[in-house]
Amino acid sequence: MTEMRVLLVEDDESLGTQVAASLSAAGYVVEWARRGDVALTADFASFSLVILDLMLPGAHGFDVLKALRNDHHHVPVLLLSARQEAADKVRGLELGADDYLTKPFWPEELLARVRARLRRPALSSAANTLELAALRIDFDARLVTVESATVDLTRVEFDLLAALAKRPGAAVSRRWLAEHVLDSARDGGERTLDVHVSRLRRKLGVAGPLLATVWGVGYRLDDGRGDAP
Repeated sequence: MTEMRVLLVEDDESLGTQVAASLSAAGYVVEWARRGDVALTADFASFSLVILDLMLPGAHGFDVLKALRNDHHHVPVLLLSARQEAADKVRGLELGADDYLTKPFWPEELLARVRARLRRPALSSAANTLELAALRIDFDARLVTVESATVDLTRVEFDLLAALAKRPGAAVSRRWLAEHVLDSARDGGERTLDVHVSRLRRKLGVAGPLLATVWGVGYRLDDGRGDAP
């Protein structure tokens, strides 16, 4: 069985001890960083999941999240925060978080969210492919098939699909997609993103509904479980 390593970034000693103990008891290998600047030095690619507090000494949790995503790490990130404002949740999703849990919370709820996130499909490291229902994506060959039939995609359509597929089930903001996938001079910006997505859905046929709209945020490649654990 593959070892599941979790990076816990939390400065509250009592809460961190409780969370680390719960995760360890559930069979996860936990590394605990108590400062944001310490978390920034972590090898994110070596972890299966990151649990990240927002209010941290050394560096804010949002800064850690931005650095992680800017380095193109696709590890799932679950944010923890005592702040319950919708703006903070939206900001976290826009920066690339996969889930957001407000304090206080029951340890059982955290474990349920961790298990749900780690059950979601991931890339095959050997072949660099993703299979989801009738959809199969070969990232190295830039090849997409639906029910074994090849789908002819443009460069931007494949890049949009790939950006969502590398974090299946997670919301990816419109701004991030426009900045990291679209060439503003050739493909347009946020205003034309919907057009590209609409064309991509049509080409995917029966797999088109997997490309879901997350209202107020952006899009996600649906893994069949939605955002709830």
